[in-house]
Amino acid sequence: MSIRYPRPLRPGDRIGVTSPSSGVPEHLLERFKVGVATVEARGFDVVVGRCMDGSGHVSAPARERADELTEMLLDPAVRAVVPPWGGETAIDLLPLLDWDRLRDAEPTWLVGYSDTSTLLTPLTLLTGTATVHGNNLMDTPYLVPDGLLSWLDVVTAEQGQPFTQVPPGRYRSGGWDDWAAVPGVRELTLDAAGAWTRLDGSGDVDVAGRLIGGCIETLCNLTGSRYLDTAAFARAHAPEGLLVYVEAGGEGALAICRYLHGMRLAGFFDAANAVIVGRAPGADAPSMTQHEAVLDALGPLGVPLIADVECGHVPPFMPVVNGAYGRLVHTAARSELTQTLR
Repeated sequence: MSIRYPRPLRPGDRIGVTSPSSGVPEHLLERFKVGVATVEARGFDVVVGRCMDGSGHVSAPARERADELTEMLLDPAVRAVVPPWGGETAIDLLPLLDWDRLRDAEPTWLVGYSDTSTLLTPLTLLTGTATVHGNNLMDTPYLVPDGLLSWLDVVTAEQGQPFTQVPPGRYRSGGWDDWAAVPGVRELTLDAAGAWTRLDGSGDVDVAGRLIGGCIETLCNLTGSRYLDTAAFARAHAPEGLLVYVEAGGEGALAICRYLHGMRLAGFFDAANAVIVGRAPGADAPSMTQHEAVLDALGPLGVPLIADVECGHVPPFMPVVNGAYGRLVHTAARSELTQTLR
């Protein structure tokens, strides 16, 4: 079975904004407006949904959030859906979504990361629809460093067209910009040098497979459920195997180690030809670094483990398409991830 790719966006197309997890608090509304204006400047029409309240940890009751997300994904006039950011409990939407209708409908791009992984990854696994693990709306105004793309570049790419991203060599060492004080900030502070790292040994890596993955802290809660059955996905869509990517949202090394062990025991990595690991924002433990946590949990897989990749919570942000065919290269001379929407 082939992956379902939404058609490429064109100027004039509509992009829906809803908050399936956390909404936007009042003191960050100006940053939200900058995000909307950035998308509009690319020639798109933006429609903002009803579920945007940022006064609590969710934007609305679960049923209302599920209905609005479904409404946008099924509306043929809406070509992509992006949240302002992640949150905490998007997991409560999963039993409320009509997965059969989403599988049968014309596909629409769903974009985001962090808690939005709770929805992105199951949508690809259960319906075969490609999704974009990339910037959220609040991150979209940032200028993209050389070597990387924006999610807006991905959703406008032609099907079958490969695109390659490489490490920019710089990342943000800590903290976030004060969007309340400077809502229009567009320059990313990339104050530390860093490259991709092979954790499981040395030697060149050149491996391919279907991409699937997301945020460790949210996906680990889905292991063992039908919402995270990578084995069934591999049988249906990826006989060549998977390139699995995971990234941490901020938990310490010991917690990440425990979560990854659980995901491995549940079979999440069984079809992996390699594992791509995002640069971790969380603290090392006295007895274990973040790198050691990954190696401890995933070393038994016996596949290449490539860490410090820009696919997570540490800026800059590298979009990854769930379902795309990926080729990962890591040598002394170059590191790159090429994705093809086929």
